[in-house]
Amino acid sequence: MPPLRLGVNIDHVATIRNARGGDFPDPVRAALMAVEAGADGITAHLREDRRHIRDEDIASLMAALTVPLNLEMAATDEMLEIALRHKPHAACIVPEKREERTTEGGLDAARQFDALAPMVRALGYAGVRVSLFIEPDVAQIDAAIRLGAPVVEFHTGRYAHLDGQPRADELRRISDAAALAARNGIEPHAGHGLTFENVGPIAAIPQIRELNIGHFLVGEAIFTGLADAIRTMRAHMDAAR
Repeated sequence: MPPLRLGVNIDHVATIRNARGGDFPDPVRAALMAVEAGADGITAHLREDRRHIRDEDIASLMAALTVPLNLEMAATDEMLEIALRHKPHAACIVPEKREERTTEGGLDAARQFDALAPMVRALGYAGVRVSLFIEPDVAQIDAAIRLGAPVVEFHTGRYAHLDGQPRADELRRISDAAALAARNGIEPHAGHGLTFENVGPIAAIPQIRELNIGHFLVGEAIFTGLADAIRTMRAHMDAAR
């Protein structure tokens, strides 16, 4: 089974910083600590309203990191220009609504195909690895194939909030979607709502190559420290693999 990478999202370190203003806690410091603790990459979402990550954070992360930076971004001209200027390792295109607390579901790549196509091409030409954050759905995977996206990240939020048989059914849907993506040459990732308790079954899906986890790890860091939280998550992932 191929190795499973862990991308650590440091958005909510910036959320805490922004609650008081100023520069503390520094998301770049958190990113470097995450790498030292075993993260294979760092994820940061630059939102339209800059509620957590700021433009200067992206520049600082690009300068400081020796591991890949995955820039989460809405499908807007502004975010495309920023991504093309910084050229992170990867850009994950996500849905974004100003009123939402966090990303509430997957991108509708099928419905937004015509708008996404030039964006995916431009990022690819610039050497940025494009990922689409989608639901584990055949129509969305088909759109990703037609768009030529090398990566999809499956939204695991629904799985994370279910129990019993409904969770098992959603797990099967994610597993089937990962297998379908992989058969068509797309690398499957997954993320959203993953915790120590629920990460194992997702990590055990053989085609999934990367998990992106942030909010839970930053919350757990309050009690155990960020490095310990990341090492524990890494252990759960490795045990499932």
